[in-house]
Amino acid sequence: MNPKVDFYFDKEKKWQKEQEQLRKIALDCGLTEELKWGTPCYVFQKSNVVLIHSFKEYCAFLFFKGALLNDTNNILIQQSKNVQAARQIRFTNLQEIIDLESILKTYIYEAVEIEKAGLKVVLKKTTEFPVSEEFQQKLDKIPDLKNAFEALTPGRQRAYLLHFSQPKQSKTRESRVEKYIPMILDGKGLND
Repeated sequence: MNPKVDFYFDKEKKWQKEQEQLRKIALDCGLTEELKWGTPCYVFQKSNVVLIHSFKEYCAFLFFKGALLNDTNNILIQQSKNVQAARQIRFTNLQEIIDLESILKTYIYEAVEIEKAGLKVVLKKTTEFPVSEEFQQKLDKIPDLKNAFEALTPGRQRAYLLHFSQPKQSKTRESRVEKYIPMILDGKGLND
């Protein structure tokens, strides 16, 4: 146990017992406990394997390369269609975790083997993401915007492309594009 992580378990009210059990399972598998993104993260030789996080309706193990796991028990969940690598196992009570302990350890050990083998999730290229018509028009009309967008990291490009293409109405897509043009020109990402 890493004392720097203890505060997380002390402050958590709703899922405290469940998360303490998940912590025990991860540590039993020989992983190193660290605090990353404000949550407990379990690491094998500097590679993130799994983290614990909670939401209103559930707490979960999140496997960073869950897409590569052999989900023989059909318990891994892709949070949204845009999540490419990570997969969750969700829990709504302590007994679920206790009942699945040996299976959870199997998934963790497999995730460690994936790290040992150096396997990587093949991510979609930015060019494979749809570009909203409204954003494409701006890119075609404003060369500086096109250059600034292409200079962004692939992750920042994907975030913008997803954000711009989500709304159903053209008016909303147009509004989003207009709002973020200055940030793109400044070389900033959607959440910078």
